Amino acid sequence: MTEMAKTYDPRQAEAKWYDYWLEGGYFKAGEKGDKEPYTIVIPPPNVTGNLHIGHALNNTLQDILIRFKRMQGYDALWLPGMDHAGIATQACVEAKLREEGISRHELGREKFLEVVWQWKDEYAQNIASQWRKMGLSLDYSRERFTLDEGLSDAVKEVFVRLYDEGLIYRGKYIINWDPVARTALSDIEVIHKEVQGALYHIKYPLADGSGFIQIATTRPETMLGDTAVAVHPEDERYQGMIGKEVILPLTGRKIPIIADDYVDMEFGSGAVKITPAHDPNDFEVGNRHQLSQILVMDELGKMNEKAGKYQGMDRFDCRKQIVKDLEAEGFLVKVEEHVHAVGHSERSGAVVEPYLSTQWFVAMKPLTERAIRAQKNGEGVRFVPERFEKIYLNWIENVRDWCISRQLWWGHRIPAWYCGECGEMTVAREEPAECPHCGNNRLKQDEDVLDTWFSSVLWPFSTLGWPEQTRDLKRYFPTDVLVTGYDIIYFWVARMIFMALKFTDEIPFKDVLMTGLVRDAEGRKMSKSLGNGIDPMDVIDKYGADAMRYMLSTGCTPGNDQRFRFERVEAARNFANKIWNASRFALMHLEGTSEKDLRLKGPFSTADQWILHRLNETVRDVTRLLDRYDFGEAGRILHNFIWDEFCDWYIEFAKLPLYGEEEEPKRVTRSVLVHVLDQLLRLLHPTMPFITEEIWQHLPVKGKSIAIASWPEANDEFASPRAVKEMRTLIEIIRAMRNIRAEMDVAPKRQIELLIRSDQDVIGSISDHEAVIRKLCGVNRLTVDTDLKRPEKSVAAVVTGAELFLPLSGLVDIRETVSRLKAELKKLDAEVERVRKKLANPGFVSKAPAHVVENERKKGEEYKEKRDKVIARLKEIEG
Repeated sequence: MTEMAKTYDPRQAEAKWYDYWLEGGYFKAGEKGDKEPYTIVIPPPNVTGNLHIGHALNNTLQDILIRFKRMQGYDALWLPGMDHAGIATQACVEAKLREEGISRHELGREKFLEVVWQWKDEYAQNIASQWRKMGLSLDYSRERFTLDEGLSDAVKEVFVRLYDEGLIYRGKYIINWDPVARTALSDIEVIHKEVQGALYHIKYPLADGSGFIQIATTRPETMLGDTAVAVHPEDERYQGMIGKEVILPLTGRKIPIIADDYVDMEFGSGAVKITPAHDPNDFEVGNRHQLSQILVMDELGKMNEKAGKYQGMDRFDCRKQIVKDLEAEGFLVKVEEHVHAVGHSERSGAVVEPYLSTQWFVAMKPLTERAIRAQKNGEGVRFVPERFEKIYLNWIENVRDWCISRQLWWGHRIPAWYCGECGEMTVAREEPAECPHCGNNRLKQDEDVLDTWFSSVLWPFSTLGWPEQTRDLKRYFPTDVLVTGYDIIYFWVARMIFMALKFTDEIPFKDVLMTGLVRDAEGRKMSKSLGNGIDPMDVIDKYGADAMRYMLSTGCTPGNDQRFRFERVEAARNFANKIWNASRFALMHLEGTSEKDLRLKGPFSTADQWILHRLNETVRDVTRLLDRYDFGEAGRILHNFIWDEFCDWYIEFAKLPLYGEEEEPKRVTRSVLVHVLDQLLRLLHPTMPFITEEIWQHLPVKGKSIAIASWPEANDEFASPRAVKEMRTLIEIIRAMRNIRAEMDVAPKRQIELLIRSDQDVIGSISDHEAVIRKLCGVNRLTVDTDLKRPEKSVAAVVTGAELFLPLSGLVDIRETVSRLKAELKKLDAEVERVRKKLANPGFVSKAPAHVVENERKKGEEYKEKRDKVIARLKEIEG
């Protein structure tokens, strides 16, 4: 054993032990070939930047689970990896190039991709170093990247097989279009923001001159692509107009009035313009009525040749000009202010355009049917919390086909080739030497790449070697749990499930644990615009990784958001320091002892029996709670056991034999100290790996690392309900007397008289521990009886099964004590009133941050509680 430093230094310990774990190969799976496997694949972070506090929460929970299962003896694999993040990464690199005055088109595809790979290498190293700082026990020997060779093979295999089955097709549909990045977007890449816009009411004249029909739109520039006006077939107002034509203002073009159930009779005028090339709902209406599709914009968001005199104008400039022209020609009825949700590109910030485009799609319904059946038959995924199952089922039951092509250079190139001779297309796993249709070798690959999610949804099995039937795939798939945010249940979780069923005939994970967002102290979502983001590396630098991990894991409940507060990180650091100091105390008393001396063997004192019994209960509770992903409650139970019971009470009781003269009680106490400390460090290790390893290495226990030490198990031999009951009474007596001494301002060293009235059963227990009560309560005269009268001029306290009386005569000056308590009461009255007025002020409650208001409320409650105690004590003394 080596002496522990007076204070714990997280920086020194964290770097040292992480290297030690890696050198020992303790994170590597496959070393326990005869044990049951337990697998987690990490949700791969994007190589676009540094990890944020949400990653820290998600990764911490996974690490707790994998360390827990590894200690339980499982062959535990936590597979790391990163996502190429197509549009996000390309946007970052293009922004960097723009700062240098270069565009990707100037570089060309090949050179540009070289630059992106350099970016990837740099940020992948950053992410790996952050994983290290957080203490993640990842098996780096199996690390994967969504663009590495093996995963690329999996992507091509899936694409070709789905294409051959007719489940991947190429067609012209409305998609989300980013006119700045010039690419299609997935729904998750579209951020909807409330925007102050306008609703334009426009008259469309009937072609027969008999009147007009009025429509309203927020996007008048798209009217140039209108091919119909629609009304509801049951709307009596328009029965005579259905089948007639209107003249499209500013163009002179005639378009029909059609009837369709899509129209809401109650909204506006009950008539809507139909623009099939610029609105997804209009596209469906247009298909039902065989309407033409007129695209009036180009890929840059500028009006094209179909826009007539507006050709070349930016779409928003065109909007202004069209409104002016409509007003000038008498078609504009009115303009109303209108707040509505407008989609913006997550990457470029541009307003997203619903746009008719030829893209690649996956037919979703044939793929989701099996996943729906499995879920409803009880053979699907278990969602934690359960409420997310409904959200999942609702989405996959109403799913639309998935646009998988992106007009980018960074990503998995679509494995389709076009023949320059015969024009035919060939889809294949490898580039064809010649066109299979005509034999010509003038082949050109599709320019587009696949949506990033297309490779990500294969992650649970592609990372393990699929489509090859590798040893890892057979052993570690399906995985055990996926830990992910609820915001990507549609885009990632659902798609992983039905893709795994399609290609492996397996559900990819048994459980899906949903985490919430980490918000700021006021409950706001963290964002660059608000400047309220928290860098987990800054938190680690200041407080240590263990403190951050403990705060995040104990502050969460599955599926719910949590608020990040630095005072909670400080409390976690204080917890670490408490454990450190308790461990130093224990180790100071082990000097000169042998391994034989520290074998856990009685005779045990009541305090020994109590702490061993409570250790049993804590082991059972923490194990059960971790198995059901209740990290917060597991942390609370462990905190209470370590801080309140072990540090504050057992060590207090242990001092009596340790500082006594008898050797046998010393030996027993030392053995209990070492055993309990060893076990509680193991229980805490998954959450706080660094400090537990540092302390554990000082203990006289066998083993190379706590990371591979066995998980504690309850030992029924140490069950002792009697000791628990007796200790509860003892602790209540000691706590009550210490409180009275503090309230009455009795000096700690001043000896007191104590009278205890109770029934015969409790008296026997109290008498057995008379020495402890005398020592820990500072009592020189102790009387315990069933028939005691309360002395005059005394204060009392009630504990479980007993009444305590402390005579005041000769101990305190009663008049002085009353005067002091009244002065204290006056101060507390003032504080209670101050807080009441503050909380009654609407200006403070509405303008102050939520956590500031909450702190004031807590202060008010604490002041009231203290005041009530002072009032009660005054009544007691004066009475």
